[in-house]
Amino acid sequence: MAYAATADDVKLAAPAAPGVLALQRAMVWLVGVSGAVVFVEPSPYEIVTLLAAVTFFATGLRLRLALMPLVALLVLLNVGYTISAIPLFDKSEVVSWIATSWYMAVTVVFFAMVMSEDTLARLDMLRRGLVIGAMVASVLAVAGYFHLVPGGNDLLTLYGRARGTFKDPNVLGAFLILPALFALQSVVSDKLSKAFRNVFAFGIMSLAILLAFSRAAWGGLVLTSAFMLALMVLTSRTNAKRSRIIIMAILAAVLGLALIAVLLSFDSTAEMFKQRASFDQSYDEGRFGRFGRHILGAEMALDLPFGIGPLQFHRFFPEDTHNSYLNAFMSGGWLAGVCYPALVFTTVIMGFRHVFVRVPWQRAYLAVFAAFVGTVGESFVIDTDHWRHFWMMLGVMWGMIAAAQIYKIRAGEDASSA
Repeated sequence: MAYAATADDVKLAAPAAPGVLALQRAMVWLVGVSGAVVFVEPSPYEIVTLLAAVTFFATGLRLRLALMPLVALLVLLNVGYTISAIPLFDKSEVVSWIATSWYMAVTVVFFAMVMSEDTLARLDMLRRGLVIGAMVASVLAVAGYFHLVPGGNDLLTLYGRARGTFKDPNVLGAFLILPALFALQSVVSDKLSKAFRNVFAFGIMSLAILLAFSRAAWGGLVLTSAFMLALMVLTSRTNAKRSRIIIMAILAAVLGLALIAVLLSFDSTAEMFKQRASFDQSYDEGRFGRFGRHILGAEMALDLPFGIGPLQFHRFFPEDTHNSYLNAFMSGGWLAGVCYPALVFTTVIMGFRHVFVRVPWQRAYLAVFAAFVGTVGESFVIDTDHWRHFWMMLGVMWGMIAAAQIYKIRAGEDASSA
């Protein structure tokens, strides 16, 4: 729990007593761990996040001016949702959906405020917590898939797919990507003993993602890993570090292919893999398939300034939108439909602008940014607007960006006074 108060001669830690800092960092760790258990409502994540918020507000937390655009977009987004839902307030599920949306917005601001101070230490504690939680979820998912837990098949799997401590295999796979990227970073850049431990962690998480049989998670892990590793190569300070990243990445890819080959030797796994890997899915094709609904829904959205309200899309089409940007228009009208992509893509643009900023937490920043961009892309084919880890990453991104701006200012002040 001990961290240096300075890095590169620039003060990083929040101005608080050591005991307070330790408590705050412990709460961040606990939030990371609890994020892996969301199969009950309210989930441990929601309870722990609320406790963490109370703890931080009681011990000191500041809302920086750089975060005000985030707050404004979140408020406008949820005002749009609420206005569109007014005719549906007699439906308990709609009221619950609106309440959840406002709660997610509050957690975004909370994470942004938390990560804008004591950034290096808090990011490290969040990383540790996420990896531990992901390992628990992954081990249970793998054990459930191979029937290693007595009576756990119904709880830990769904339709023959691993889901672990999540309700949906797709969400399990999506959640595991960020912790897997953290583990992969250690594999390619840390000392041998720590790298070896993370080889095991990355392997278990990758196996759980594979057994979740989520095509989006499969593609997300591969693409975000490649994206993050490319950014790590570009931002490395020495050729030796670049060479090691490239060599270890190649070895990891070879081991991954070997793991897939072993799994495909099992007939049941091979059959499910063949079925899920196919792009010829009935719910994707046709006029009312996934992509057909996107076109028809977009045409509807142009004629409905107030949308149709949350959870109403299935009344007009066989299934939900499976597109978070379209869902914003349908659930919250033009106001939410404009604010949601504005919020997401503004974050992406600012994220790219800060990739090469030399801050002490740059390595963690690259992992979070890669995972966030992957989820932004995934949002075109699935509804991610109530994924807890997505909103957590959004808040963390804004917090790191705000902290980077402060770091640059303080570094300039220190340089001028030296």
